[in-house]
Amino acid sequence: MSNNEEKANSDGGGNAPDNPSPQELQELLRSSRNIAVVGLSDNPERYSYIVAAYLKSRGYRIIPVNPKKDEIMQEKCYSNLSLVTENVDIVNIFRNAKAIPAIVDEAIKIRAGAVWMQLGLSHNEAAQKARAAGIFVVQNQCLMVQHEKLLK
Repeated sequence: MSNNEEKANSDGGGNAPDNPSPQELQELLRSSRNIAVVGLSDNPERYSYIVAAYLKSRGYRIIPVNPKKDEIMQEKCYSNLSLVTENVDIVNIFRNAKAIPAIVDEAIKIRAGAVWMQLGLSHNEAAQKARAAGIFVVQNQCLMVQHEKLLK
């Protein structure tokens, strides 16, 4: 993602100093199984697809969320988080920062365990709301990079 894309997708949260510790991230990744990827593309060259394919290859269940598709990666695609019928451990967000508050509201509604805003994405107000609802929050971090680093 270019610097201009990162700036366009961020509300100024920067590196999000209130992100969980590496040990907390490690525990989240070890205990999670189902990851809803909001904004998952069916284009194998897009970051959302690359990250989801990596996670799927590591044994996670990927739940695509994209209103324009019926299926991605041979998995049923949902138009929004509220329609997901199974437990969601992590909501991995690949949408722009303006969409984050509504996604967080849905994550709270479905009682997701965590909200993970990909590299270049942060929304401090939505993050605070999610934390107040008891949801684990990660901002401005790549889930794939953290997985590679923490679960070798």
